[in-house]
Amino acid sequence: MLSEKSTATVRATLPAVGAAITDITELFYAKLFAAHPALLRDLFNRGNQNAGVQKQALAGSIAAFATRLLEHPDTRPDVMLNRIAHKHASLGVTREQYPVVRLHLFEAMAEVLGEAVTPEVAEAWDEVYWLMANALIAIEERLYAERQVLAGDVWREWTVAARVQETADCTTFHLVPADGAPAPGSKPGQYVSVQVELPDGARQIRQYSLSGSPGSPVRAITVKRVHGPAAGGGPDGEVSHHLHTRVRTGDTLHVSAPYGDLVLQDPDSPVLLASAGIGCTPMLSMLEHLAETGHTGPVSVVHADRSPADHALRADHRALTHKLADATARFWYEAGAEAGDSTGLVDLTAVPVTPGTRAYLCGPLPFMRSVRAQLIAKGVPASDIHYEVFGPDLWLASA
Repeated sequence: MLSEKSTATVRATLPAVGAAITDITELFYAKLFAAHPALLRDLFNRGNQNAGVQKQALAGSIAAFATRLLEHPDTRPDVMLNRIAHKHASLGVTREQYPVVRLHLFEAMAEVLGEAVTPEVAEAWDEVYWLMANALIAIEERLYAERQVLAGDVWREWTVAARVQETADCTTFHLVPADGAPAPGSKPGQYVSVQVELPDGARQIRQYSLSGSPGSPVRAITVKRVHGPAAGGGPDGEVSHHLHTRVRTGDTLHVSAPYGDLVLQDPDSPVLLASAGIGCTPMLSMLEHLAETGHTGPVSVVHADRSPADHALRADHRALTHKLADATARFWYEAGAEAGDSTGLVDLTAVPVTPGTRAYLCGPLPFMRSVRAQLIAKGVPASDIHYEVFGPDLWLASA
């Protein structure tokens, strides 16, 4: 809870800080990477930095957290904090890094806002920062303890047991622990971080959803090759390009323990799984889990893609749906729709939604916004609609 004194100061200065927060975060990252270049090389996603989306996400999350403290002083925005903490845990972030972030963030704030940052203002926003930071630290350390790893020590060597070309741009890598020990448990819908060493020596990290059964001794990740501007202006996504062109059966990868808060929360309830593009991967993990556990309730599977040929794991999507007692799959394609499929954008008008349905979404932000709005219009409570994004969470930060 924010102190009474700081509440008044933050309320008075939030409009100015909010208006300048994008400039503040841009300068913050410049200062941070100038002082600690290894962070950009080995921890932060260089593509997201080049595209500016990481700066947008940080700016939005700070503003959202401060706003929440003012509007709901007796509660914490746990959805936002959990989402960030899971991502941090998959990267191995530790409590020792938070003072470093604070130093450069407040230097940037003082430089952008100038004389407006009085000692009183600095003290109030310092309180905001540490309320958020300490909450994240507590969640992250709990996540490490649950995985029975030391804080930040999330990496293991995994061997590529097989690779399968799913589509022209999607490849599945089947992974087993290199030391022969059992694979750590996961929950349906979670992801792992994969760290690779690139030709320039950088050790870049990306997150990929586990697309197979949580109980399988073999882990599967399906990687879509990122092209052009979506990769931050480069010719290809650095890590996806590396995995597609350089990693072969028998090679080893640094892979984190599984994390992620998009998991089946009540597997006995009716379920709707909506995805677009490579967003199908966590949904396939959920589908396989539902099939393995004999789920008997209604399940609606919704997917959108450019074409059937671009739909990664399409056969698995249908086969797993058919294993369930009461499930239907509906696919929408921009072009090339086959008999039984639809052309165009996802339209849930004819999709039955059983009362009590929990919905899980993964895909591009416009897709998820559209599906969420349609579900709410059909009577699904917002609290029962859960989602995952690949990359910085611009939706949550701007909510």
